[in-house]
Amino acid sequence: MRRQIQKVINDEINPMVAGHGGEIAMVDYFEKNLYIQMSGGCQGCAASTATLKQGIERILREHFGDDINEIIDVTDHSSGDNPYYTDSAASPFG
Repeated sequence: MRRQIQKVINDEINPMVAGHGGEIAMVDYFEKNLYIQMSGGCQGCAASTATLKQGIERILREHFGDDINEIIDVTDHSSGDNPYYTDSAASPFG
C-alpha cells in the first residue's frame, strides 16, 4: 500500500503543488492513517488546509477509498527556511 500511495503522490499530487513551489512527502501509513508533510511553498501557506482537503485528500480517496481513514498533516508550518506563516506573524495583537 505504501508504494501505491507514494506513486500517486509522486505522479499526481507533487506535479500539482510544484507549480506553487510545494512538495508533499509521505511520512507514514499506519492503521489506515496517512501522515504527510508539506514543504517548500506549501509549508506555512495559508491555503495549505484547502490544498490538503480539496486536492490531496480528494485525489487519494479517488484511488484508495476506504484504505485510508484519515490524512494527517504533520508539517510544522511555522518553521523552515522561508515559511509563509510564522508564530510572530500570527496576530499583531499578541
